[in-house]
Amino acid sequence: MVHRILIVTAVAAEADSVSAGLGLGAPEPLPLPGGLVLRRHADAPDGRVRIDVLVGGVGPAAVAASTGTALAYAALTGTGSGASASASASAPYGLVVSAGIAGGFQPLAPLGSVVVSSAVVAADLGAQTPDGYLTVDELGFGRSSHPVPEALTGRISAVLAAAGLPHTVGPVLTVSTVTGTADRAAELAGRHPGAAAEAMEGFGVAEAAGAYGVPVAEIRAVSNAVGPRDRAAWRIGDALHALRHTFELLSKTVFLELEPS
Repeated sequence: MVHRILIVTAVAAEADSVSAGLGLGAPEPLPLPGGLVLRRHADAPDGRVRIDVLVGGVGPAAVAASTGTALAYAALTGTGSGASASASASAPYGLVVSAGIAGGFQPLAPLGSVVVSSAVVAADLGAQTPDGYLTVDELGFGRSSHPVPEALTGRISAVLAAAGLPHTVGPVLTVSTVTGTADRAAELAGRHPGAAAEAMEGFGVAEAAGAYGVPVAEIRAVSNAVGPRDRAAWRIGDALHALRHTFELLSKTVFLELEPS
């Protein structure tokens, strides 16, 4: 059986870092409906690891649509597993990962470090009221958080720790508008204790994966601090390097250990 993993990034630079880290050679492009293209990596033509990397777009809506397209296409055509459509319909992949760079809450997630999600949280999906913010859960209209399996989070963390790669385990927040003030950063940190990073895509990826019953994780390399926008202090290159190193480590360990599907 094949270990089938879908990794979704927002932009091509993040996908390039992930693909380079996987170390599985040049990917095979696989066109999808809607103009999307999967980068398919495999350790051999009939190998036991198949990893698809998708540039899904910026923001939760765009990436939910893109991830849903990839999952549906794999389920309906069997391209996730190489098996028949009926065999793969329930779980086209064994794991979906939202990956990229992000803002880190300071001092918990320093620039250049990596954040491994314990939960993928929609930080601004809800309503403002005179008594404060209400999540969509509290409003009775859905869910605002996807927990990541503890065994998966723990194993990823152990691999990074063994390699000496600085990292933090904690909730990763998904927002539609990136934080640009100290007040907003403090508000989010107070509302979501232990939050380690902020990005724009994780919850969209998680919603699509959840519809197919596929486990989800989010892995972010920290390029900037959550708070006032100081472009001179951003470390995008360092974050992309950390992202590449992370997936180099995972491709040799965790991704080989997942339950084949």
